Amino acid sequence: MNFDNKRPIYLQIADRICDEILAGVYVEGGRIPSVREYAVEMQVNANTTAHSYAYLEQQGIIEARRGQGYFVSSDSKSHIKDKRRANFFELTVPHFFNSLDLLDIDFSEIENMHAEYARAHEAECNNTDREK
Repeated sequence: MNFDNKRPIYLQIADRICDEILAGVYVEGGRIPSVREYAVEMQVNANTTAHSYAYLEQQGIIEARRGQGYFVSSDSKSHIKDKRRANFFELTVPHFFNSLDLLDIDFSEIENMHAEYARAHEAECNNTDREK
């Protein structure tokens, strides 16, 4: 994984784990790799990964079970989505609207692009389903 120097690595790892939860790599109630296993996968110090796990545990995304490891908490997907939506509306949308204004982009162009994206994404999903 390539890390961004502007943000703590433990938070980037935590975001990646959240992405993996949203993508279904790790399911609610399911086990995630041990701190050491994930550290090896990410090629970072185990202490960094432990910090990520502690952060995710504090956020209610994962839970430690003594002697068993770490597991994805129930409702973790909705918790992650709620937090990311709030962040999106607070930070991204105002900048996006400002850019639309500065560049004289009509919102109908964005709607058309979104519709095209949705059609392409649906076609991609249908092709993937046929391959299975």
